[in-house]
Amino acid sequence: MSTASPGDRSEISQRITTDHIERFADLTGDENPLHLDPEYAAEGLFDGPVAHGMLAAGLISSALASLPGDVVYLSQDLSFEAPVYPGQTVTATAEVLEDLGDDRYRVQTIARVEDDVVVSGEATVLSLAHEG
Repeated sequence: MSTASPGDRSEISQRITTDHIERFADLTGDENPLHLDPEYAAEGLFDGPVAHGMLAAGLISSALASLPGDVVYLSQDLSFEAPVYPGQTVTATAEVLEDLGDDRYRVQTIARVEDDVVVSGEATVLSLAHEG
């Protein structure tokens, strides 16, 4: 039975597809045409459809879940730094930076496409020993 500790790190990768974007829009109700309408999106800031920022950020949750112990999100701050386009692979990492006491930890969270950071932030999580 182990819990997270400073220095622990996890990483996951996912290729983002148009289907992921459409399913995320359907699930959340966020049907912003910047995500779903290629003609509309081509005229905008990103020159084409982009993934929802929270779709990329959601991969951070998966990375957190891969840390030792039963991990529960307590808080998260995020900065959306670059768009994610269909066909790109997002790699999310979570690295435990500090033991805050009471089974709480400060975690650096980053999502990248290749070497470009697309989402960054810090989370506070609870990490309990897994009762198996």
